[in-house]
Amino acid sequence: MSLYVTSTPRVMHRDLCMHVSRGAQINLYKPSYMKHHKGPLLLVTKVTFDKPSMAIGLRSVSPLKFQRLSERNSLSNRRSSLRFPNLSIKLRSSSSIDASFEARRQVEEFDPKTPLEQALTPPSSWYTDPSFLDLELHRVFHRGWQAVGYVEQIKNPHDFFTGSLGSVQFVICRDASGRIHAFHNVCRHHASLLASGSGQKSCFVCPYHGWTYGLDGVLLKATRISGIQNFSVDEFGLIPLQVATWGPFILVNFDKDICTQQQFDTKVVGNEWLGSCSDILGASGIDSSLSFLCRHVYTLRCNWKVFCDNYLDGGYHVPYAHKGLASGLNLESYATTMFEKVSLQTCDGGSMEQGDDFDRLGSKATYAFIFPNFMVNRYGPWMDTNLVLPLGPNECQVIFDYFLEAAFMDDKDFIEKSLEESKRVQMEDIVLCEGVQKGLESPAYRSGRYAPTVEKAMHHFHCLLHENLVT
Repeated sequence: MSLYVTSTPRVMHRDLCMHVSRGAQINLYKPSYMKHHKGPLLLVTKVTFDKPSMAIGLRSVSPLKFQRLSERNSLSNRRSSLRFPNLSIKLRSSSSIDASFEARRQVEEFDPKTPLEQALTPPSSWYTDPSFLDLELHRVFHRGWQAVGYVEQIKNPHDFFTGSLGSVQFVICRDASGRIHAFHNVCRHHASLLASGSGQKSCFVCPYHGWTYGLDGVLLKATRISGIQNFSVDEFGLIPLQVATWGPFILVNFDKDICTQQQFDTKVVGNEWLGSCSDILGASGIDSSLSFLCRHVYTLRCNWKVFCDNYLDGGYHVPYAHKGLASGLNLESYATTMFEKVSLQTCDGGSMEQGDDFDRLGSKATYAFIFPNFMVNRYGPWMDTNLVLPLGPNECQVIFDYFLEAAFMDDKDFIEKSLEESKRVQMEDIVLCEGVQKGLESPAYRSGRYAPTVEKAMHHFHCLLHENLVT
């Protein structure tokens, strides 16, 4: 049986000597990722007992429940906490601890300070290890502003839609006064999901036991609770999430330490989400003046970053994999500019002689990648967005939403041809991405190299990932 103890060095040995029984093996670790930690130094101690009964000394001093777990128990799925003065002990399996440490070790295998011309791409484990995805969800996706949808999805009072990101289930709605809200889509009674899909509701009624919540999150009715004690309706409303809008997009902050429904200034949110690129994107026609047309959803058998990498290769793969698309672009004009959280790729369109392709792509295409997983593409009268959601270490979902200038909304032939061409490009990309995932899982591949003249945005993406994963 093993205990893993996290504490500061000053109290580590004092408390262990006071509370750990004789005969236990004590191994002290300084995790390598701690060199990036800005707070007090934390050490991890592995305390190994030959027999579970040797932990009895710990049991006697804890005011909380201490459940003795033998090696037959599933420690990886059960956790108990002991709190001594200045010492926190959590029972975890060696496998779960080792996986967490391994993910942090993998982060350090990529060096963002190495010049692009000399840099290696991240190791294949970034794209295949489940523990690495867990770290990404915690430190990348559940921090800061994330695009989750567009304003037109809830343009009317009582409109709502649901979604998920990792283990977080959420619901976005507009109340009768027109205010937008975001909540965890979880009933406070017994954790049932409240809503599914999208549509209109005047309130959220739990399908399990009928607890009812207003669109402002207030608990309106709790059924059959006569005799309940120490219960306050005010304390059992829906758990809010930070929500804001920028242009046509709805953004949510999933940080578990921030539960508030305050209103946010659009410019402030834009600066936090887009950095200094906010005004540039606004001037590029990426705004709320376009009309939503349709949504296409694809499930890919690849890590979410494979799709992002493919998007960020500076058009490198276009002449080889998308010959139809390449004919409508002047690839010699392809340019990439990096900002704090955005990579902007631009390319001039082809010649007028190319007919339909010119009409669809226009004179210039702009491809904006917004860290970590959102892409906005503006070309001709079109705008489409790509939202990449991780479903597992080797699976992701990509949501394509298409928007069109009002003057073209009645041109059915143009719309049909344009969407068919876009679908063809996406199917070509799916074949590429799923092939790359298979290669990443091969023992023959570990890391690759960047093509410096075209893959600057991809390198920038990997550096941003590293920055978020170590802090």
